[in-house]
Amino acid sequence: MSFCKFSTEFIASSKTEIDNIFINDYLPFAQPAFSIVYIYGLYLCNSNSFDNELSNFAKTLNMSEEDVIGAFEYWEEQGLVKILRTQTLQVTYIPLKNVLTANKLYKPDKYEIFNQQANDIFAGKRAISKHEYQEYYDFLERYHFEQEALLMIMKYCVETKKSAVGYNYILTVAKNWANEGITSTKQVEDRLKSFEDKDSNLNEIFSVLSIKRNPYVEERSLLNKWLNDYGFNLDVILHICKKAKKKSLMSFEKIDAILTRYYEMKLFSIMEIDSFEKEKSDLYSLAKEINKTIGLYYENLEGIVENYILKWINMGFDKELLLEIALYCFKTSIRTLEGMDKTINKLFKLGILSLQAFHQYINNVLQEDSKIKNVLSKLNIERNVNYIDRANFNIWKDNWQISDELIEYATTLAKGKDNPIKYLSKVLSDWHEKGIKTVEDAKKTSPVNNNSSNKSNFTGRSYSREELNALFQTIDEIDV
Repeated sequence: MSFCKFSTEFIASSKTEIDNIFINDYLPFAQPAFSIVYIYGLYLCNSNSFDNELSNFAKTLNMSEEDVIGAFEYWEEQGLVKILRTQTLQVTYIPLKNVLTANKLYKPDKYEIFNQQANDIFAGKRAISKHEYQEYYDFLERYHFEQEALLMIMKYCVETKKSAVGYNYILTVAKNWANEGITSTKQVEDRLKSFEDKDSNLNEIFSVLSIKRNPYVEERSLLNKWLNDYGFNLDVILHICKKAKKKSLMSFEKIDAILTRYYEMKLFSIMEIDSFEKEKSDLYSLAKEINKTIGLYYENLEGIVENYILKWINMGFDKELLLEIALYCFKTSIRTLEGMDKTINKLFKLGILSLQAFHQYINNVLQEDSKIKNVLSKLNIERNVNYIDRANFNIWKDNWQISDELIEYATTLAKGKDNPIKYLSKVLSDWHEKGIKTVEDAKKTSPVNNNSSNKSNFTGRSYSREELNALFQTIDEIDV
């Protein structure tokens, strides 16, 4: 008898954990009774039950002992348990993380027909090793792939390549299809039929590229992607192939890279693509000028053109305006393309898409800066206006609706304080809360106490170039 053990109540109130691998990869494909047997057995493993015997197991689940053993034989074939057929039958559960890397045991007759048909496919070409068969079995079990479906893929690969292709190639094709949800014989038939339907398309492409052989499976899959997933029509694909051939880019992989780039750039018609290629040299020159203006240098401009320049042009910004914005960014210490992109997004939201509108916007900013500079001067603060000043001024003027006269009067109260800007903002906030709108009403109120003993942070600190860059790059998030 055990010295220590769990009580029946403790066992009943505890939990039996089920690995997600079982729920995702095994439970959906097993008979319900098999899953019940597995889970109940898992429970008994954790409960240390003295009733842990086959007869009691079968009785509890209202099953025959033969059905219970049959269920565990299924799980043994899946690699999840191991049955020890000693004098007393024992079932050992295997950690699922080990199952994924271990070779499983299969009934000899389960793949007998598969083995014969696979051997016929490679007859006269090469022999199939025991390891290769094991790889096929593991794939079929892991992906719940139908045997006849895999045989169809094997035959198609061999006939297409006209050679004894390796099993890695076959399984790569099969896994790609399985990941697309193609696992049944009917689905594989439909995919191969779609390949046949597109044979005329492939013949045209091969003719353009001067390729004289049968198409490979992966080439058929790429064409399927270009037509169905990307949405290009055959005329566009042939147009790209003709241009690629002139540049000696005749492999399907290189053409796929070109089409993928156009797809990501949302260029789908011949006119759009040709227009982009025609303007590309101008776009590259513009990218170089913008980089030079804001103090950058990139040897490879392709990513900049695709990620920034083309985007800005499509938003409606012309070359002249973009260069003017770049100069503005340089003068305000915005020295990155990301910072310039934020500035352009801000201008776009404000509807500023012409040079005239941009100049008007800058004039407005300068006029506002002039007013702020005047406030700083009255507080005896001699420095340039920064984004914090602009944010404060926008709050005072736009949110609190405080007049220039009232702000000017408040500066006379804040002048000489330890932290004049902080005190000025506190005074204006107090007047805003009290609804004071005129200098006359302000003079009737008691002055705000200045409890701060700290010295001004705005006159004694020097900022590094990196800090200034970081501050100015956030201007679009603050003063919109």
